[in-house]
Amino acid sequence: MPVVDVHTHMYPPSYLSILRSRSSVPMVREFPPDPISRLIILPGEDETSTTARGRPIGPEYSDIDAKIAFMDFHGIDISIISLANPWVDFVSGVDAAELAGQVNDELNGLCGKYPGRLFAFGSLPLKATADLSVAEVQRLHKLKFMRGVIMGSGGMGQGLDDRKLDPIWKELEDTQQMVFIHPHYGLPKELYGPRAEEEYGHVLPLALGFPMETTIAVTRMILGGVFERFPRLKVLLAHSGGTLPFLAGRIESCIAHDAHLASLGKSGMGKVTNALEKNIWLDAVIYGELGIKAAVEVSGWDRVMFGKIPSVKSFVTRI
Repeated sequence: MPVVDVHTHMYPPSYLSILRSRSSVPMVREFPPDPISRLIILPGEDETSTTARGRPIGPEYSDIDAKIAFMDFHGIDISIISLANPWVDFVSGVDAAELAGQVNDELNGLCGKYPGRLFAFGSLPLKATADLSVAEVQRLHKLKFMRGVIMGSGGMGQGLDDRKLDPIWKELEDTQQMVFIHPHYGLPKELYGPRAEEEYGHVLPLALGFPMETTIAVTRMILGGVFERFPRLKVLLAHSGGTLPFLAGRIESCIAHDAHLASLGKSGMGKVTNALEKNIWLDAVIYGELGIKAAVEVSGWDRVMFGKIPSVKSFVTRI
């Protein structure tokens, strides 16, 4: 059985060049005397900080040969590479469409250097118009190595239950391209308390904020009837779906017993478990066997996909 990594990010050289030219988040900057450049992407990060923040950007994030060497070292046969958050969400209008097209073409070209080993999820100009995003979905479908799109929980700015996304969902459904939903925008900083920023690093927003962001975003999709309108929509959720497998029963119970939903005749609306069994796949980026077991128990072993953590590979294969 080949090992396929569905959650692995790359930053094409042109994209990194744009981030290096910026002086606000998102950006790439240095923290002397540390010689390694760091990507600053999280909302609200202080771009004037003198303390190292963000993600170290080594060659494996931008050099395709280094990516292949990384795959070989970890026994990964195929990677579905994607641009990481914040994708092109920091650009609006026609500029967003131009940047998305440029980055997607570049990723497709990088995959072409190692055909059969690399494929990609493209980015959409979600801060432009729905029409421009639909056009990019149509164009991606024609590119040899593209297999879908990646997007954040914000959608076009109003979340994934926004009806303005319907034309995009429809095009993805019609072309049977997968949408990889990845967190970025997090939860309100106030939830982490006054000590978090200075003392706790990124632990709270990454370990807890990201999974809850995904859980809330997909629950809104379910409450908003997205999977009822687009029953063949294929969705891959980062980080084993956040806490969705663990909270599926609680969410369904709240739906079934909510008086307001009952008054609208929606108490029997689409269930979380139905979406997990029919529309949703999960990656295995949960950093522990207990979390993977929960994901497999709810979704099935064939819907939990390997995602770049070498220590997890043998466990997933055993299942």
